[in-house]
Parts: sequence; C-alpha cells; structure tokens
Amino acid sequence: MPLQNRVDPLGNLFRTAARGTMMGNRGGVIHANREIVRPYKSRRWITCVLEFKDRHRVVMAERRYTELFFLDEATSFAAGHRPCAECRRERYNAFREAWRRARKLERPPFADEMDLVLHPARIDRRNKVTHRAAMGSLPDGCFVQIDGRPYLVWGDAVLLWTPEGYAGRDGKPDSTVTVLTPEPMWPVCVMDTGRWSTSCFRGTRQQDRES
Repeated sequence: MPLQNRVDPLGNLFRTAARGTMMGNRGGVIHANREIVRPYKSRRWITCVLEFKDRHRVVMAERRYTELFFLDEATSFAAGHRPCAECRRERYNAFREAWRRARKLERPPFADEMDLVLHPARIDRRNKVTHRAAMGSLPDGCFVQIDGRPYLVWGDAVLLWTPEGYAGRDGKPDSTVTVLTPEPMWPVCVMDTGRWSTSCFRGTRQQDRES
C-alpha cells in the first residue's frame, strides 16, 4: 500500500501510487510506524528538490522528518509550503524578494518572518483556510475550488488537478470562487518570474523547469 505522504492543493495528506516531482516537509516528524499521526510539527512548511548533494533517505524512517511529495510547485504553494532555503536557495531568495516587493518592505524577510504570516493563512487548527475572490483578480499559479474540485488558474483557463497531472482544461468562470492558495502567496505569484517547477501540464503552454 502506498504511504500517506502525497499532498493535494487543499493540504490533505493522502495515498496514491502516482509519483510527485517535488519533496517537502512540515517542520519535523509527523508519522509513527510509517503512518501519519498529526497534520504538522511546526510552522516551517517547505518544498524541496527530490535530489540534493547525493543524500539518501529512507522514507518515513523513525525519528527523521516526514517526507511529503507534491505534483508541482503550484500544488505546494496552494498547500501552504514555501521554497526550502537550503536545497532551493536560488528559488528561496527569489521568493523572499517577491515577498519584499509585494509588501513594500525595506529588506527581504527572514524565513521565520514569512512563516509567522503564512501559518495562520494556511491552516486553522486542522482546517484549511480558504478565501473568496473574483476569478478575474487571481494570478496564474493560484488554485481555486470549483464544484468541490481543485483547479489551477493558468492563462485564460483553469486546469483540473489530479494526483497524476492536469487532466482537463476549462474556461475561467466569470464568478467569485473559493481560493485554496493562501492569501500571502497571491502577490508572490503575481511577481513571480513564471519559472514554475513542473513538467506535469497537459495541453498547456511550456514552462521552464528548475533543477
């Protein structure tokens, strides 16, 4: 049976045989006997690359942080995870700079400063925090929920998310929708360079891939 270590755009941890393109964690150990026992350990929710400096790990080893996996970076943003400062330093610095410009800060924020803002925007105890917004106000890279299903906002369309990839493309509804991506991430998406870490789009414009 697959481990319960895949993350969907709502931040849920679930089981699937489909593979992710990115790894991450929620600030420490959230498993016991290779089963999830809590939704997170601390407010430091990050997204990492799958391979870094030839390090090798046994997934869900005892007393080691719990490895989680994402379809792509847009999914990790929706779940409330930011780039890792170690294995994704370049991306982390770009994220900090986008955050600084969006909030008109004098300097880029430290990780703890961003995490203090992100955590209450991503989860309320055990419940996902969502917002209502006009579809036309949302940038590419945000996730929304339509008829109970997660969709990625991309160009003039919304893309249906599945664990295996994006399975459908529909026109944007001209309405107010439920937004899954935490609100502090929205301006970061607006100012992002567009280099989303993904190769999972089907029938969409080509994106740059990060190593």
